Amino acid sequence: MSLYDEGHTIAGWTGAAIATTGGAVVGLGVCTASLPVAGAGLAVVAVSVLVTWALHLSGWGKSPGVRPREQWGMRVRDTQARDGHAGCVGCRLAGRGRKRSAGAPASVSGAVPASAPGPVPAESIPLSPIE
Repeated sequence: MSLYDEGHTIAGWTGAAIATTGGAVVGLGVCTASLPVAGAGLAVVAVSVLVTWALHLSGWGKSPGVRPREQWGMRVRDTQARDGHAGCVGCRLAGRGRKRSAGAPASVSGAVPASAPGPVPAESIPLSPIE
């Protein structure tokens, strides 16, 4: 299993399934030369983006990068989603993870405390039980 395992989440699989359905509808619209059917398929693809984003923000998606093994499972909810993921465009678009003024308390600013678990360097995760 990859250390990064991006996309192995409820948000990723749900978004991919909806987008695949939308792509099939677009293909049907192209094959039948029906502009309304192709437009409906594109609308379904747009909905897949919004559904994936909403699931990611609710904790069913995960941040990019290396995570500890106990967080690799698809059904493990991300506890850091409320504060926003560093470097995550979706979180930034939702207004999460932005830096606030230095005088604001941590609970108001939404900043993650230094002791909070974050991405683990790849060197610290053994790839096999032998290491």
